[in-house]
Amino acid sequence: MVEITVTDRGGQARPIEADTGMSLMEVIRNSGSDELLALCGGCCSCATCHVYVDPDSAGLLPAMSEDEDDLLDCSSHRDARSRLSCQVPVTGAMTGLCVTIAPEE
Repeated sequence: MVEITVTDRGGQARPIEADTGMSLMEVIRNSGSDELLALCGGCCSCATCHVYVDPDSAGLLPAMSEDEDDLLDCSSHRDARSRLSCQVPVTGAMTGLCVTIAPEE
């Protein structure tokens, strides 16, 4: 298990336990968050699982794919910390990862 801290849109941070091998989107959704819609179910086609990764945690994530980058370009809330949580597989090296759920489009 990996501990990840998720901050909701209201600014409340809470630690969640994550199984490796799942996507970050699945972990957040399964933890009971209703703010992360993930309408496409993790197919990298909707950007409703947009999160901001804390800069201190960014090095824990794999590089962004071209498809993810293109889809994030459609978001009016994209910034340098943006990632689609469906495209981030949880690994054992991610203990301490901190993310914030991005505003709804």
